Amino acid sequence: MMELWNRTFSRRSAAKNIFAAGTAGLAVASLAEAQGQPHMQNALRALQNASNQLQQAKDDKAGHREKAIQLVSQAINQVQQGIQAGAK
Repeated sequence: MMELWNRTFSRRSAAKNIFAAGTAGLAVASLAEAQGQPHMQNALRALQNASNQLQQAKDDKAGHREKAIQLVSQAINQVQQGIQAGAK
């Protein structure tokens, strides 16, 4: 029962992270194009793809999948901040 609850909770948390990252990523990707930051834009897309793949992976792999999702989300945030800083 606890395992089922943990999986449900993890998937809900992961879905929230993906939605937030995807929404913010779309806005920042447009900014990156406009500002000529192709490497940052490519990095952002790669991280978003990694996040998507982690979401689709089965099970949690002893917590490592969930941790990876969190770290990729943080990396997406940092790239977005870098794009914004470069646009100034």
